[in-house]
Amino acid sequence: MNTNEKSIVQKLDLDGYIERFESFLARPKPIILQGDINQHYRYIKALSPLEFPLPKSVPELDDQLARLRLQTTLRLEELHAFATMIEYFNKLKSIGLPEPLSGWIFGIEVPDEVRETLGYFDDRGEINPAIDPELSDIEHAIKTNKAQIKESLYKTLHSSSLREYLVDSQIHFQNGEEMLLVRGGFNNVIKATVTGRSSGGYFYIIPQTITQLKERESQLLSRREEVIYRYCQKISAIYSKWERFLGFINKEYDRFDHYQARVMFARAHDYEFLLPSKSTKKRIRLTDFAHPAISDPTPVTIDLNRSVMLITGVNAGGKTMLLKSMLSAVYMSKYLLPFRCDIERSEISHFRSIEAVIDDPQSVKNDISTFAGRMVEFSKLFHIKDAIVGVDEIELGTDSDEASSLFRVMLENLRERDITFVVTTHHKRLASLMGADDDVELIAALYDEEHRRPTYTFLQGSIGKSYAFETAERYGIPVHIVEKARVIYGEDKENLNELIEKSTSLEREMRQKIAIIEEERAGIERKKQHLEEQAEKLEEKHRKAIATLENRYNAATKRAQEALKAKESTEGRRLLTEAHKHKERSAPARSVEEEKVPLAEGDRIKYRSHRGELLAIRGESATIIVDGMRMKVPLRELKRSGDTPKPAAKKPKTTVHVEKSGAAVSIKLLGMFGDEAIEAVDKFLSDALVNGLNEVHIIHGGGSGILAKLVSEYLRTHPKIKTFYRMPGNTGTTVVEL
Repeated sequence: MNTNEKSIVQKLDLDGYIERFESFLARPKPIILQGDINQHYRYIKALSPLEFPLPKSVPELDDQLARLRLQTTLRLEELHAFATMIEYFNKLKSIGLPEPLSGWIFGIEVPDEVRETLGYFDDRGEINPAIDPELSDIEHAIKTNKAQIKESLYKTLHSSSLREYLVDSQIHFQNGEEMLLVRGGFNNVIKATVTGRSSGGYFYIIPQTITQLKERESQLLSRREEVIYRYCQKISAIYSKWERFLGFINKEYDRFDHYQARVMFARAHDYEFLLPSKSTKKRIRLTDFAHPAISDPTPVTIDLNRSVMLITGVNAGGKTMLLKSMLSAVYMSKYLLPFRCDIERSEISHFRSIEAVIDDPQSVKNDISTFAGRMVEFSKLFHIKDAIVGVDEIELGTDSDEASSLFRVMLENLRERDITFVVTTHHKRLASLMGADDDVELIAALYDEEHRRPTYTFLQGSIGKSYAFETAERYGIPVHIVEKARVIYGEDKENLNELIEKSTSLEREMRQKIAIIEEERAGIERKKQHLEEQAEKLEEKHRKAIATLENRYNAATKRAQEALKAKESTEGRRLLTEAHKHKERSAPARSVEEEKVPLAEGDRIKYRSHRGELLAIRGESATIIVDGMRMKVPLRELKRSGDTPKPAAKKPKTTVHVEKSGAAVSIKLLGMFGDEAIEAVDKFLSDALVNGLNEVHIIHGGGSGILAKLVSEYLRTHPKIKTFYRMPGNTGTTVVEL
């Protein structure tokens, strides 16, 4: 973490929070995630519900990669660190990750040469003796030699001649060597080498009987190191060849470590992630936010959608913590660090940088005053853009009246640089000067008059009273001193404070009433929506009834005309009369439909159960586009639905081809508009009925299924259809039984 990041973290009281987060990392690294934050968020959300093995701790390996580029031989533990990372990604591949994680992890292909080196290591990170007979023999010899040393020491320790010289009956270890602790005069009974003395004046000795065994152990260990060094040379040569792949693995291991640490940190503390929004208008809306530095916080609910938030009100009432909470939320959201908040009802915009003017900058060493230090910090803001800046006690260090005018002008100018400010102040003049600005949000920290203590809650749209006298009493200042101060302060200013307090109370009551009204309005809106849905269902039912009557009219007319063509007959006239009755029954219903508000080209419309756009109107007909399909339909069957969209590009007109052979047994609707298709099907079925066919086929194709759906809806309402179904194995054809 760089110096500026550390400074921000400390100023916002997030240092303890960051330390807790860093404890979940497999190895130390900057907490900032480089790259596309939206992509990182998708990976974190995909990993959050999963159970997965935690990555093992490995050292930072940039120096080792640089040495591999120079073809240097690395130590065994350094080589094993690379193998550990590769093995971890192999484990991840075996647990069945969802997208987008699986695409990323399975896209990491380990070269065969590198994969083979993984078998050189055992579970402890040592060279596996099973792969090398010489190493296996050495390991066996070392084990046997150690057993002989232990046995020899045990015999010496229990020797009757040495018993009176032994200080205790334990085997002591000094610098990794086994020794005995004896008194002076031991050399009369045993030959041994003295290796040191204890604080009590006793002697640490190695009996001569095991000296030769120790020498043999040393030789065996040297041979073992030679074999291991040969393997280090071999593995290092392979890793030098694939140094770029290992650099990639090293970076991807850090990337996954970032993700898993955030996920495990969120699980441990019941935190959630909030992705910064990319909206043009800057906004910080927090609902039930809890600053991680506070053990038992009062949740913060606040909405800042203006350029300046000016926080006033009671001393020790949480103004500074509100400022830090808002900047902390921006910081944690910016770097995808989880925190406690109602995520569904919160929103945080993206800011390029975060600045906090909080501490007293006065310094004797640099000969700088508080106010001069503040001016130095503010001067830096004129060189940045797209930032959020927190300023605590903005009038600190100079005359408050002069400061209010100066800071008002500076804040107005800095806002033009797309800088959002969160400011705390006790100076009511600054609040009153800026309060009339539509781009300034006033916030009051509230005080409980009855219990004489801050509530740590806030009211938007008000200037808060400082309650300096009440705070002084609460922290132990004698009452008579506070009362004398009240007298000196004056009745006029006290009356002003009372007006501010009353204004705050009225504002609070007004907001409570507004909340009740909003809740009632929401209830009315829900009822209105329900009624509109019911009306829509009734209209759809009404439309289907009209369509049924018209279809019956068309079918009856067709039958009558065919009968009249064949021969003038009483039956033909009767059928024609019956058809006109159906027409008369549909007329009143149609007249209701015609009372609708006239439609215009470009309107969003609803046709039957489909929604689309009205492209053109020609007399009583209309051309519409539904799910990418253009259709010509009766204008009366359309109704308005939603706002007007942009005109869609026109598609080339298609032609109709109907298969006929005397009385056709099939019809192709491929490429037709919806209304053309229904008209063609209507005529086709009439011809089939007149010619006495029992079964016909309607070929509408698969595609998006729009034509199939329109045909099915029409067939359901036809009075002469016994049944219809899709042809088995061919969903593009509907079989109709008449």
